[in-house]
Amino acid sequence: MEKIVEQVWDYTKHAKFYEFRPNYAPNTITMLVKLAGGGNTPLRVADIGAGTGNLSIMLLERGCEVVAVEPNDAMREIGIERTKGSKIEWVRATGIDSTLSSGDFDWVTFGSSFNVMDRLEALKEAYRLLKPQSYFSCMWNHRDLSDKIQEIAENVILEFVPNYTRGVRREEQRSFIAEHKELFDNIIYIEEDFYFHQSLENYINAWRSVKNPYWDLETKEGQELFGKITQKMSEKLPKELDIKYTTRCWSAKKV
Repeated sequence: MEKIVEQVWDYTKHAKFYEFRPNYAPNTITMLVKLAGGGNTPLRVADIGAGTGNLSIMLLERGCEVVAVEPNDAMREIGIERTKGSKIEWVRATGIDSTLSSGDFDWVTFGSSFNVMDRLEALKEAYRLLKPQSYFSCMWNHRDLSDKIQEIAENVILEFVPNYTRGVRREEQRSFIAEHKELFDNIIYIEEDFYFHQSLENYINAWRSVKNPYWDLETKEGQELFGKITQKMSEKLPKELDIKYTTRCWSAKKV
């Protein structure tokens, strides 16, 4: 089977740890389904960069028919197993070349994936896939860095990685979308805070799902650095955590 490459992001080593991440705030997803026109007729949704199915499952629970696009085999295989028996089709393709039919979808979603591909090409692909006057949405879960637990975790990371930054996933997306009003307009922003209870062990497992340029779990050096960071976290954090997260989502309507 040929290898599909989407930028430089390969989540094979991270896939099995995605279950330890919190899912998106449920009220936000419910509101987005209504925004996209969800009602008596099920929405047909292209979930781009679906990973192991976290967002896809929430959409299925709200009556959507989902086509989940995921290039990484390890992630997709977990997602297929998690969604057996549901109204979902899994497609092995990238977000900028989804292979899906033009004008066939009521909504296109990017759950924590918009930042790992060329955003303009992704916008163009979403535009192609959508029916007229339909929405695309991109969303992320962000840890509240002012929360005491997160302050401790951040300080540990900065001790070992002084130049640590979080990249595009932490940036606001309005200005980027607004630059491309020939594709999408009528931007809507939603954010919702929630708390996620997690054991320290699972909190550290969730960090294993993170892909960044600072500790590459494919390398011995990356594994050693990650080991030092998580050992220090284990010493400083309580055994049970209530972690504050915010789901942030930008949506815009096809012009």
